[in-house]
Amino acid sequence: MMLVCADESAELSPEEEAKVGPRFDAWFKDVTSRGIRLDGDRLQSVSDATTVRVRDDELLISDGPFAETKEQIVGFDIIDCKDLDEAIDVASRHPVARFGTIEVRPFWTG
Repeated sequence: MMLVCADESAELSPEEEAKVGPRFDAWFKDVTSRGIRLDGDRLQSVSDATTVRVRDDELLISDGPFAETKEQIVGFDIIDCKDLDEAIDVASRHPVARFGTIEVRPFWTG
């Protein structure tokens, strides 16, 4: 899985903003046509997030994300790669990798 992370409050220059859409379209077309990207989507803003925890059998609900970080998870992609090297290559070409972070993590198989 690729967790796509970015600072929601960061503003891109008009030039960079104009490049994001075409870069994403090219990336999406490439990984979809090769059967690598199985699913994925953008997420709503962290202002719409709800954090749910249970501590000592007490339900704790709070608005927003649990982690106080500069970058938030803004989307995800489920990819099927032959190995970590291919997954890193796919992630490195994702447009958000230019201004955010792509975390590549295998699914639990245990």
